[in-house]
Amino acid sequence: MSPKAKLAHTHPKPEALASRGVELPGPSRREKGPGEMKLSAVNLNFYYGSFQALHGISLGVPEKKITALIGPSGCGKSTFLRTLNRLHETVKGTRLEGQILLDEQDILKADVNAVRLKVGMVFQRSNPFPKSIFDNVAYGLQVNGFPGGKSQRHEVVERSLKRAALWEEVKDKLHESAFGLSGGQQQRLCIARALAVEPDVLLLDEPCSALDPIATAKIEDLLFTLKPDCTIVIVTHNMQQAARVSDYTGFFLMGKLIEHGVTEQIFKNPQKKETEDYVTGRFG
Repeated sequence: MSPKAKLAHTHPKPEALASRGVELPGPSRREKGPGEMKLSAVNLNFYYGSFQALHGISLGVPEKKITALIGPSGCGKSTFLRTLNRLHETVKGTRLEGQILLDEQDILKADVNAVRLKVGMVFQRSNPFPKSIFDNVAYGLQVNGFPGGKSQRHEVVERSLKRAALWEEVKDKLHESAFGLSGGQQQRLCIARALAVEPDVLLLDEPCSALDPIATAKIEDLLFTLKPDCTIVIVTHNMQQAARVSDYTGFFLMGKLIEHGVTEQIFKNPQKKETEDYVTGRFG
């Protein structure tokens, strides 16, 4: 049984949630074809109190592809990203209108813990816990009541560190503090921690902004290795990075999605003047 299947035992049964009018996001009724949407925002409006931060955002995220979100600071990229696993709900006074569909089911009507198991998040600055490397990766298993024993837990930790391209660097110091790792290693550790519960979607909020070029290259290489098994959305200020790693790009400006399409088209033949001005460096 996979870790995801084991973890499913710790959440309310779908029929129990259904009796309360809640629908869990689940697998599609059929296998998705290339380019079909894994995650979609539909006419999303978002407010911090009376301030409207997002205006009518509709954007589809294709299955097992990398989608980059670009735009100047304060344009709504990170705010939008945080709505995709309902992290915005941790901020008081916020309000969201519209739909967010995961496998065609609205996550806003689902159990939030089940949503965050399927949609993982990695933040701009690495945030390892004051624990060992092993315990950092195993944290998600622990809080979700992973039923396996010590050997199964070790298997999940090893597999997650390998998927995050970190295993060979830390395999002999798993029980040492995570704070002893370099900045780039800590960021890959946070990715391994997110991967341990086998999410369907991985959200990354400027994961390389505090890293040097070598560490950044390792993270970018890692994204390519994860793509066959995971749908990825990355916010970045680095347009070269967006061009290198993503299949699709969305350009945000003043809380609006100005343009969204295949990355090559966005950078080489944008359809909107605002997009052209931004990618050519005329503003932003």
